[in-house]
Amino acid sequence: MKSGFLETPSGSMVIMGRIAAAHGIRGLVKIQPFTEHVDSLLDYESWWIGQEHGPWREVKAGQREAHDKTLVAQLPDCPDRTAAEKLKGLLVAVPRSSLPKQGEGEYYWSDLIGLAVVNEAGVKLGTVTNLLETGANEVLSVRGDGGEILIPFVALAIKQVDLKNKTIRVDWSADY
Repeated sequence: MKSGFLETPSGSMVIMGRIAAAHGIRGLVKIQPFTEHVDSLLDYESWWIGQEHGPWREVKAGQREAHDKTLVAQLPDCPDRTAAEKLKGLLVAVPRSSLPKQGEGEYYWSDLIGLAVVNEAGVKLGTVTNLLETGANEVLSVRGDGGEILIPFVALAIKQVDLKNKTIRVDWSADY
């Protein structure tokens, strides 16, 4: 499973991170990546920045590097800290068409977020709101009427992912 992507409502751009803060005084920004690997965004020369519901603009990041669990980048028209601070909160995305194709049984997190989760008894447990990386495996965060349920994304629990019908069938009880 490829991890860490959120998709824009239009579906054409995949959100890869968020500008978290200014970094230093020379206009660099700190980016919190939403990717499995911190440096995945560095593979793309052009990024799109904007808000979830737009507008978006294409940028070519200059200097960029992984910094512990974040990225640091120099964006165009961002000469100083004041300009960088104004970008805080903007999302960073790439065109979905530029992402590698998924193999059988592999999903981008953006493909799973928003799907209904139903157990084998037909009980709707809720909707996938997030995925968590635990080290051992990914975990679905499912929000339903009873609050949050965490379901490991492993073959014993996940019985079927049906992207066409926007559902995930699980072997999981509502009271686990």
